[in-house]
Amino acid sequence: MSAATLFPAALRTLTSDAWLLFLTRFTRLFAYGSLSVILVFYLVSLGLSESRSGLVLTLTLAGDIVVSLYLTTRADQFGRRRMLQVGAALMALAGLAFALTSNLIYLIIAGTIGVISPSGHEVGPFLSIEQASLSHLTPPSSRTEVFAWYTLTGSMATALGALFGGVVTQALQQRSMTPVASYRSIVILYAFLGIVLACLFARISSFVEVNKHSDGDAASPINSFMGLGKSRSIVLKLSGLFALDSFAGGFVIQSFAAYWFYLRFGAEPRTLGGIFFWANVFAGISALLASRLASRIGLVHTMVVTHLPSNLLLIAVPLMPTLSLAVLVLLLRFSISQMDVPTRQSYTMAVVEERERSAAGGFTGVARTTGAAISPLLAGFLFARPGLINLPFYIAGTLKVVYDVLLYFSFRQLRPPEEASVK
Repeated sequence: MSAATLFPAALRTLTSDAWLLFLTRFTRLFAYGSLSVILVFYLVSLGLSESRSGLVLTLTLAGDIVVSLYLTTRADQFGRRRMLQVGAALMALAGLAFALTSNLIYLIIAGTIGVISPSGHEVGPFLSIEQASLSHLTPPSSRTEVFAWYTLTGSMATALGALFGGVVTQALQQRSMTPVASYRSIVILYAFLGIVLACLFARISSFVEVNKHSDGDAASPINSFMGLGKSRSIVLKLSGLFALDSFAGGFVIQSFAAYWFYLRFGAEPRTLGGIFFWANVFAGISALLASRLASRIGLVHTMVVTHLPSNLLLIAVPLMPTLSLAVLVLLLRFSISQMDVPTRQSYTMAVVEERERSAAGGFTGVARTTGAAISPLLAGFLFARPGLINLPFYIAGTLKVVYDVLLYFSFRQLRPPEEASVK
């Protein structure tokens, strides 16, 4: 059997542009993962309280809403590559600013204007535009599987970044470097990877642009509201549900989850890096299983039946009496919690008009960021009170269950084209 035969069929058809998008995904998520493990520690070591740290994270995500909405809704009209490079530049500038100042106001300004990921997951315009580009570069029959591998790539990058951030900062501290200086080294790396990302985006060809794959009139401005026309009602409904899901998830973003393990069990940065390394590895592997399950029961059903039990496991994490049990439940949760990610992404790209994909991805992405932007502020106040540090897990799990139920009853009848002929 040849190596080409062993290689997944969906990946054998990828173009060089698609492979570059996989590489940019890996680079970006490695940076996000390394920063997320130490970000709250870094802000606290600068002299900020937990509640002020939560304020910085909330305003950082709030600023990302404006940046992402502006760039993604104009990407199909003014150029996807151009908007991706702008996002990379904002990521580099934000990292540089965080490394150079400890002033609360300056941190808020830098986080609001720039691109900072406190969760280890996607922020900024990147995901929406890359998804739209991948949808153009791959046939519908392999789109979900390609998105699954794309998700796995990001999860592995986040895992390696989290491990790297935790191990490196602890190693530096053991060599007599102050905690704040060790955390700052990761922030500087984040800025550098933003520059690398901009260089990679410059190498992508014009074949990712919408006018290369659409009808002759696609190059003309879209006569719609911020890039959305026929797909508007679907996108707005999805956006509302995704906002609820992300609002719930914002209570337990990776930065605060890592800090919770420190407060509850005294876990050190190296231990935290290991925990979230394996958490993201399991999450990434589950994405591949999601594509296979979706081919049998459909995208919407896959999103719901895998997400519901993961939310019950999330509620169970703070109920565990020891670090080992809490980590075990967390890893079990991550092993199924991200199975809805490639299916959700594929579903969104499938049920909207082709030349509205960047805008649709932008709106749903911004909705997720909007939901996630509010809850860290609330979580910060809860973490500042020792008796309430478990409450974010209960709130997050309960709201996510509500999201799953609403998603099922709202979209079980709307099937993507590739499923429409399947009875």
